[in-house]
Parts: sequence; structure tokens; C-alpha cells
Amino acid sequence: MPLCPQAYALATHVPLAVNVLDAGSLLTAFGATGVAVVLFAETGLLVGFFLPGDSLLFTAGLLCVPAGGRVHLSLPQVLVAAVVGALAGAQSGYWIGQRGGRPLLARSRARRLRAGAARAEELLGRYGHVKAIVLARFIPVVRTVLNPLAGILEVPPGRFALWQAAGGVLWTVSLVVAGYLLGSSVPHIDHYLLPLVGLIVVISLLPLAGEIRRGRREAAAGRGTGGVL
Repeated sequence: MPLCPQAYALATHVPLAVNVLDAGSLLTAFGATGVAVVLFAETGLLVGFFLPGDSLLFTAGLLCVPAGGRVHLSLPQVLVAAVVGALAGAQSGYWIGQRGGRPLLARSRARRLRAGAARAEELLGRYGHVKAIVLARFIPVVRTVLNPLAGILEVPPGRFALWQAAGGVLWTVSLVVAGYLLGSSVPHIDHYLLPLVGLIVVISLLPLAGEIRRGRREAAAGRGTGGVL
């Protein structure tokens, strides 16, 4: 039985398999809608800690530049989708934390998630609510678990909503615009998409690596002090 025009268009334009870890694959399949869904899952649902938020935003910005490629996104649509997804996700994560998020974290077997939870709690204690909520947006995994932790630790709802919105807008807009400006200034930048995305992933992991390294140094110093005493 032949396909109707709508079904044929869907079958020929949507990939049969989408790699959720690949920003290019997600954007090719779902466009700006995919940006909103992925950011909502990464910032609001504990199971989304592995999703490529930073690289997705940067790649979406690159694909907003007309380059004659298969995929071209609208910059205003991407910006709106990114902000809505990030802000709605954070509020959902906070709500989950208020209603019993700590048992979910305790039952998780994902080492990265539990390490991120420890760092998120440390950020809240070290920098206070405002700085921690904003800074966490730029640290993978930590931005996933800080929102439910804020609910668990009873951060005032108004304060959380204000500063998660500020951090969410700053994070999403800065990365999308950075990708767009780079794509606008460098001809055929889409030819170098894979190494650029890899670079963004590495840069986004540097804060988390620094936090882990600092934590190990402090733990080693604590053991040394204990030994002297």
C-alpha cells in the first residue's frame, strides 16, 4: 500500500534511529523542539544527567547560520526553546526534590550522578544559594542534581525561581549565541562541527574536573592532618 504524502515526508526526513548522545543527530531529527526536550530532561530529571546540554546548545547556534547544509534552524526559535526547556526543567527538578528526591539519589547506582550530587551540595554550602544556583548551570551533572537538592534543602521557592531563571537564561543564550557568532564569522564552519563539539564537551567538563581534583586534594590534606595528630 503506497504511503500518503504526509507519511512519505515523515519517513524520508526523520532518521530511523536517533543517537541521544549526539547533538547533531538530535537536532537533525527534532530541531528546536529537541533542544527544549533535552534541556528539560537534563536539568529536571535525574535520568537526564548524561545528555549533551552544552554541545547541543552550541551546535544549535552553529546550525542557525545559513550554510547550505541539510539542517538550518531559526535562531529565535532555538533561543526560546532553550530558555523554556532549561527553566521548566529546573523548576521540575526542584519540585521533585521537595517531594522526596533524596531517596532517589540514594538509590542511584550511577557514580557520576552521586558524585555530582556531592558537588552540588558542596556548592550550595560553599557559595550560598544564589551563586551556587547560577554557577551550577555551567557544570555538567551538577546542573542536573542541584535543582532537586535545592528542593531537598528547602531553598526558598522565590529565591530559587529567580536565580535559576537568571542562570538558565545566561547559560542557554551565551552558548547558542557563541555558536551562532562563530558560525557567522568562519566560512564553512559546519565542516569542522565534530571537533568543535568535542572541544565544547571538554571545556564544559573542566569545572567538574577542577572540583573533583580540589576535593581529592582536600581529602588528602585531611588524611595528612589526621596522621599528624
